[in-house]
Amino acid sequence: MQITFNDIVFGKNDIRGKVGGDELTPKLYTAIGKAFAQYIGETDVWVSVCRDARNHSPQMTEALIEGLIQSGINVYDMGLCPTPLGYYSEYKIPNIVGTLIVTASHNPPEYNGLKMTYKKTALNEQEIAKLKEITKAGKFPTSPQKGQLKTYDIISDYINEQLNNFKQAGHKVKVVVDSANATGGIVGPELYRKMGCEVVELYSEPDGNFPNHHPNPSDEKTLADLKAKVIETKADFGIAFDGDSDRIGIVDDKGISLAGDRLMLIFALDILSKNKKENPTFVSEVKCSQVLYDTIEKNDGCAIMWKTGHGFIKSKMKEENALMAGEMSGHIFFKDRYYGYDDAVYAGCRFIEIVSSKKAENPNFSVHEFINSFPQTFTSEEVRLHCPNEHKYRIVEELQSEFASKPDVFANKINKVITIDGVRLVFDDGFALIRASNTEPVFTLRFEAGSSDMLLNYRSKMLDIVDEKLKIIPTAIKK
Repeated sequence: MQITFNDIVFGKNDIRGKVGGDELTPKLYTAIGKAFAQYIGETDVWVSVCRDARNHSPQMTEALIEGLIQSGINVYDMGLCPTPLGYYSEYKIPNIVGTLIVTASHNPPEYNGLKMTYKKTALNEQEIAKLKEITKAGKFPTSPQKGQLKTYDIISDYINEQLNNFKQAGHKVKVVVDSANATGGIVGPELYRKMGCEVVELYSEPDGNFPNHHPNPSDEKTLADLKAKVIETKADFGIAFDGDSDRIGIVDDKGISLAGDRLMLIFALDILSKNKKENPTFVSEVKCSQVLYDTIEKNDGCAIMWKTGHGFIKSKMKEENALMAGEMSGHIFFKDRYYGYDDAVYAGCRFIEIVSSKKAENPNFSVHEFINSFPQTFTSEEVRLHCPNEHKYRIVEELQSEFASKPDVFANKINKVITIDGVRLVFDDGFALIRASNTEPVFTLRFEAGSSDMLLNYRSKMLDIVDEKLKIIPTAIKK
């Protein structure tokens, strides 16, 4: 059976595309189910399946399950639930060998996708490419026996385990929870109330049209209602979930959102204050503040800077046996007291626990004032420069060499040139970063400094240098 589809839907970390046309169809999901069975090379084993709140997710899930059971794979259908609960099922349900999650995370309503794990590890870029080739070939062996299909209530298991872990850790904490009409609303508010929190809910009812706002806390515009509600209700802080609840956003008591690296620093310092392991390791990406790395090191932790990208961070975390890892986008991976995957609902529990503890010490504790106690820096918004793929890596290599030989081109001297992912120039008071996107014909740039004037210098000087290199490429467009 020959399967026709657009190769673009098979990405580096998952499957993602628009529903209909030559991208995602129920027929393709059935074929992927059969291909997954062939890929793992096992029959009469159990996998779990769950889905997000998109309008077409039930149909796609049904098609996926059909492909699995036709291939002799047994399936626990967990229904609508957050992506992290799919990962959790591999630890909770005996004999599970993998999980398949129908979701397009924060993408618009017309998108869907699929996240997959095998033996508690997400399929990487090479493994997804192999799955694509199996799917495209369409040569699926006939199973002599169809798999079994059972339903499973993973949400109750999850809530009970977290209550056992956190008890009444939310005592005297008031929190606003914005679930964006996605999956977080069916777990987060209930769990936080049972932890003792006073919870104000926004958009908890799942609705695949996402009628109130886009489910993406990385986009500042989507946090407007949460910020307003936190101020209106005088809450301690607010929590925002993305479409499948593996990314978290936090808004402080003044209605100001926390950058991902500030959130990671709060978690890291809390772990360092309680963990007795010598020099515990933390992993994050090159886009994060120098304050994150320096503060962890000053508090007897080991801070590892690594490549931007979900898969890269997870792999490095496992390699280094890190207690925590994270990205600017709000993916936080806890190995400390947890399983090591990204779970926004669980991250919310950890933040509630920290705030409750601080309030027990000081009833007037303020998240905003706490954040302001960290070294303050000036940071830029991410800058994007369009550059054709055939030129972007060459330009990055040229910049690496030039900055290494000319440390005085900026107003402050370059102390270090980091080439893990692009070029990160480290100064006494901050950094300048340019890296080539993994997925687009784009450079991304970010800057941090001790003053607004120095931030402007780093930004303008870097842009001037890069613009000179882009002048020879007529298709390069500054955005």
